[in-house]
Amino acid sequence: MFDYETLKLIWWLLIGVLLIGFALTDGFDMGVGTLLPFLGRNDEERRIMLNTVGPHWEGNQVWLITAGGALFAAWPLVYAMAFSGFYLAMMLTLFALFLRPVGFDYRSKIDHPRWRRSWDWGLFIGSAVPPLIFGVAFGNLLLGVPFHFDDFMRPNYTGTFWHLLSPFALLCGITSLLMVIMHGAVWLQARTVDQLESRAAMVAKVSAGVLLICFGIAGVWVATGIEGYVVNSMPDAGSSFTPEMKQVSTETGAWLNNYVLYPWTMLAPGLALLAMLMVCLASHIGRAGLAFISSCVVLTGIILTAGFSLFPFVMPSSSDINSSLTMWDATSSKLTLEIMFWTAAIFVPLILGYSYWTYRRMWQRLDVQFIRDNQHSTY
Repeated sequence: MFDYETLKLIWWLLIGVLLIGFALTDGFDMGVGTLLPFLGRNDEERRIMLNTVGPHWEGNQVWLITAGGALFAAWPLVYAMAFSGFYLAMMLTLFALFLRPVGFDYRSKIDHPRWRRSWDWGLFIGSAVPPLIFGVAFGNLLLGVPFHFDDFMRPNYTGTFWHLLSPFALLCGITSLLMVIMHGAVWLQARTVDQLESRAAMVAKVSAGVLLICFGIAGVWVATGIEGYVVNSMPDAGSSFTPEMKQVSTETGAWLNNYVLYPWTMLAPGLALLAMLMVCLASHIGRAGLAFISSCVVLTGIILTAGFSLFPFVMPSSSDINSSLTMWDATSSKLTLEIMFWTAAIFVPLILGYSYWTYRRMWQRLDVQFIRDNQHSTY
């Protein structure tokens, strides 16, 4: 049905959709977990916060698992390099994520302040560390990852864990964390009442404003202080696993070339910036629904900005630029992409439909009385 080149482009788009789906769904419950020890003034308020995401957080994890599986199947070279070069960072992410299911399930089992406070901080770690590390990882993609291929096409990572923690990468990590904090705050504004709603609105406004500043600084840094990558020659698009058969060069500001070649891509950063201002305005006037929609636009715009900037690169190499991986030369076979495409065409709409139904059925504002009436059946 599709030729090989088209399938490669489709899967670049689909993996982007999975990452956006993960950010939009798991983003707000990680934001709630990050805010848990600070926004809730007492145990009942913190239980309200947890139960706004209680019916959804496990299902939201599906997007992360699906994105990892799609990365393995569609871009095996990228998967191999990412899970070896970023091994320690991945382990830190997994160990942080371990705290989320046990935190949700066991926090309210024992009615003791120290027990519950400890799990509040566990949920904070499990919610704040993953987006921070994901942002640092995206920052390193823009900087280039130190790896190369040997004569047998085995990837070799030549950096260290500390090499990943450059100032620009840390800025991207902070930006990513601010994204989920803002998203979680507007979610709480839409799902809670009274003082908790007011505090969530204030956090949404402040985090959106700081996010705008960080996003702007990162954009200027990319334009003036970072060498982008340019493909000078590429083998036939019908080939696969041929990363060293192309010629790549670097130049300052090259990550902005796609915005010149394809002006419509400017919609991504433009809408992200505009939506950040809209989050501030909508939260200020009490339009929680509009604030949440605007927050979704912010996250989508930022992720698309990163994708459009990198295109067609998926994982640039800083130690051997010709080993850089692109969507054209690091993909699986045509048959694999075809099977995956039809699988996604069937199951992604089912996931979207089921998710919409669950959110619609369980949508309500929670208050202290709800927690008191459901002491033993809620988190």
